[in-house]
Amino acid sequence: MSPGLTGRQRIVLALVCAVAVSPVYGIQPVLQAAGRDLGLADGSLGSLVAAGQIGYLAGLVLLVPLGDLFDRRRLITAHLLLTAVGAGVAAVAPGGGLALAGLALAGLFAVVVQVTVAYVAAVSPPGERGRNIGTVTSGVVAGILGVRMVAGLLGELADWRAVYLVIAASCVLLALAARLVLDADVRRPRVSYGRSLSSLGRLVAGDRLLLSRGLIAFFLFASFGTLWSGLALPLGAAPWHLGTTGIGLFGLAGLTGALGAARAGRWADRGLASSVTGWSLALLAGSWLLTAQAGWSLWLLIAGVVVLDFAVQAVHVSSQHLLTTARPDRSSGVIGAYMACYSLGSALGAITTTWAYSLAGWPAACLLGAAYAALGLVVAVSTRRLGAAPAARASASA
Repeated sequence: MSPGLTGRQRIVLALVCAVAVSPVYGIQPVLQAAGRDLGLADGSLGSLVAAGQIGYLAGLVLLVPLGDLFDRRRLITAHLLLTAVGAGVAAVAPGGGLALAGLALAGLFAVVVQVTVAYVAAVSPPGERGRNIGTVTSGVVAGILGVRMVAGLLGELADWRAVYLVIAASCVLLALAARLVLDADVRRPRVSYGRSLSSLGRLVAGDRLLLSRGLIAFFLFASFGTLWSGLALPLGAAPWHLGTTGIGLFGLAGLTGALGAARAGRWADRGLASSVTGWSLALLAGSWLLTAQAGWSLWLLIAGVVVLDFAVQAVHVSSQHLLTTARPDRSSGVIGAYMACYSLGSALGAITTTWAYSLAGWPAACLLGAAYAALGLVVAVSTRRLGAAPAARASASA
């Protein structure tokens, strides 16, 4: 294998991350249109979002460990092709059941993102590893928020099925590009697949920092999922009656907020990760006061979206910094377990926001999102000393 990554390889890997997460989030701006077409009731629309999240959760547990056993280039290629199959099934599904199966399959293999990051870490020289990982993982943020804009536009020009046809085609093209552009990454496994899974289970059960940060992630992304899985509902209703393009453009506000939290990593390097977590979760809870005004002010809603995504990204970066600092020898395992909590929380938010909206409208969904944020803050405050320990150890060893 040649040392390092070329510019062309970095671009391909960033695109892999951006496109791979698209099937999980692409349904959100076209949720109502897809539900009507598939014959789903409003109260069950969240299942379309949750299907991808649940599939992603299963992939984190069952598929990510394969990256330590097999050639990651082959895994990236195979996972992209199978993601394309899932997206294609969703695109042609005649009813809700098959659409859910397709979305779950696409979500299952969307964990190619984690395989990609592991590939980058393995092939990068120490002096370039951080830069390369940062470049590639920026594709994840672009994919999560950018697909909302693209999906909204495609939903307006064609229909919701076109979104998943484009995603499927993009995955196939990227699978070919990965096969041609990336170098092989041959594995020499030291443990079996079964032992790898069992060791991950022991790690989750015995690491208090991982348990606390996982629980924070669960509530954090339940709040995040409440907004982004339900936002299309009030925007598509009176008084706004926005189409899918207008709804998708709210992804720009989210992208602005998320990129604004880029300094969170520097704050964490200075030992401020626990403090950042606390005030960011408080900010997250407060953002719902702005978001709840969606019935009469789009500007206040936009401000709420920016603040929410800033807070979520700040906590997310801080948590990953703490976990990888505390467990440098098991960073892949702890991040995989942490991301499983992320997926569970996102799925919970997706399901409950449409349920709350069907019962009592957007104010009820906002109250739910604020409650999830408040629960995350309670966990952060009660476990604050666990977050301070890794930073202190890092400072002592410097």
